[in-house]
Amino acid sequence: MILPGKVFVARHGRPELTPTILTEQQVRDLVERMLRSSGRRVDLSSPFVDAALPDGSRLHVVIPDITRRHWAVNIRKFVVAADELGDLVRLGTLPASAAAFLTAAVESGLNILVAGGTQAGKTTLLNCLAAAIPPTERVVTCEEVFELKVPLRDVAAMQCRQASLEGTGEVPLRRLVKEALRMRPSRILVGEVRQEESLDLLIALNSGLPGMCTVHANSAREAVTKMCTLPLLAGTNVASGFVVPTVASSIDLVVHLALHADGRRRVQEIVALPGRVEAEVVEIADIFLTRDDQLVRGEGFPPHADRFARAGHDLAQLLGSGSTR
Repeated sequence: MILPGKVFVARHGRPELTPTILTEQQVRDLVERMLRSSGRRVDLSSPFVDAALPDGSRLHVVIPDITRRHWAVNIRKFVVAADELGDLVRLGTLPASAAAFLTAAVESGLNILVAGGTQAGKTTLLNCLAAAIPPTERVVTCEEVFELKVPLRDVAAMQCRQASLEGTGEVPLRRLVKEALRMRPSRILVGEVRQEESLDLLIALNSGLPGMCTVHANSAREAVTKMCTLPLLAGTNVASGFVVPTVASSIDLVVHLALHADGRRRVQEIVALPGRVEAEVVEIADIFLTRDDQLVRGEGFPPHADRFARAGHDLAQLLGSGSTR
């Protein structure tokens, strides 16, 4: 976080005030230099800007009169600490058993929703899940700003575009999701759903196209509830009677992460959606849950056991004995 006279740096999840002092003009000059390579702008007609820097960091700027007095600049620098799920195991984000299950789920083509708060590690986990996608697949990614890094040969990455000075040419995330379906993808990845683009994603997932995305939520249950309400923003003709069962049949797993007070990022729960709805509430089943600060096996099982079998995975071996429904 950069303000004139105050520069904060987040270390291990905690903000620290640095001795760096910048004038207001220096802050503006820095922003202009950082935006030069992105092709984006910030001015009175467009007081917000979200852009990617050449090193992959994410820049966000807000200017007065939206802010009270000074330019507010945030830079999210992504430290590459994990490229695959095995790296997250070594970092203590999740146990090896959960990582093995998620790897099998991705290889089997299950639809996965990654949930958590700000800085919980959602994008990092999504990148690690993407590393488990079979190399023969064609992946299309849709993001507001480029953040995802999919280590495959056949990847088409798209990001949103701001409107021009004349107010034309804007390309929102919803348009990207629609266009992605015309690009013969084997799998679709959406950086984060916040608004009506969630409806288009659900329709895509419900059509048999595997996919993954992230969403802000405080628990797996809240993530499911949010996915049942966000599509209603698409218009008055979209009803919960359609959305709720579509969520139940389209999303297979929800992985929830949390940023702890000590700066640790941990997977808190992994739940499955068996596909059932009762009283407009989507049923969920605990596959892994947190007990005594440890992620342990729950009693639930994921849907689509046949997909695991076709991909060469034994659910009983991955999760222990029991009915796979």
